[in-house]
Amino acid sequence: MDALSEALASVRMTGAIFYHAECTAPWGFSVPHLQDVAHVLAPGTERLVSYHLVTDGNAVVRFSGAEDIAITAGDILIIPHGDAHTVSNGSPSTLIDSGVSLAEFLAGDQTTMRLGGGGEMTRFVCGYFGCERHADRLFLAGLPLMIKINLRGDPAGEWLESSVRHLVSQAGSARPGQSVLLSKMAEALFIETIRRYMEALPPEQTGWLAGARDAVVGGALALLHRKPRHHWTLDELAAEVATSRSVLTERFSRFLGEPPLTYLARWRLQLAARMLQTTRNAVLQVASEVGYDSEAAFNRAFKREFGIPPGQFRRSVSRSHQGLPGDDETRHHPTRYELHLTPK
Repeated sequence: MDALSEALASVRMTGAIFYHAECTAPWGFSVPHLQDVAHVLAPGTERLVSYHLVTDGNAVVRFSGAEDIAITAGDILIIPHGDAHTVSNGSPSTLIDSGVSLAEFLAGDQTTMRLGGGGEMTRFVCGYFGCERHADRLFLAGLPLMIKINLRGDPAGEWLESSVRHLVSQAGSARPGQSVLLSKMAEALFIETIRRYMEALPPEQTGWLAGARDAVVGGALALLHRKPRHHWTLDELAAEVATSRSVLTERFSRFLGEPPLTYLARWRLQLAARMLQTTRNAVLQVASEVGYDSEAAFNRAFKREFGIPPGQFRRSVSRSHQGLPGDDETRHHPTRYELHLTPK
């Protein structure tokens, strides 16, 4: 039973944005916090994650108040929370503000940006992808400021890197399916990085990913995510993962800070919130879909979790998304842009 796969399957990816960079030292540019540019990058997307994949050369990434991070060929740097940062090589006199030109690149008004002093070459692919907000309570929960993994040294990582390089090199060819392929490769890069990070966590680590790696907790998580509307009991769940009630409760609470059925109750309400946002199903039908036999019980639980009853939640979400692209539109037409940085 694979808890990570079950969780990823329950969180829809809403888009991907790529750019390919070629820079010669000295060079540098700043990347704004994704919250500040989300309305430009992917309107209507609840959660954005960014990354840099270095294909040649070297660079330094800086976050405010943190130590410099050296990245080199084969490294992928995931920024789970979209924090502002700079990327550079050498000592450029100024840093280019990449956020200023986003609208122009997305509109196709610019195709090339030249940057650099003619020195050492660095090539990398940068991107962003979006997902639903409840990913923050799943595989994004507890992630650090950044995750750095090197993809080289094994066939799977090298294949993934070479595939991304190939697709980005053809970005201007307008071949059928290009945008979808780029979007899927963004997801594949993220998933591969997350699972390598998960496998390397120390034994004492707690949190969702550490729990998903544990045989007992991971098995229980997979079942809860696979069948959230099922009327689970602690005895049944423990039997399914071949352990006792006490062991399951202790291990689940140690990794996730709450017992299994409490986790399930909150997860059901997250699923209900998504259904209220993305469907026209009646509140009673939503309640039934997530495992509630009574609309009144569902209303009480929903209000405890979100502060307002489900009907009011649906109306407030509808008002906040007026004029933004719908879920289907965003999912099937991922945003993409290519930024080619070449020496002067």
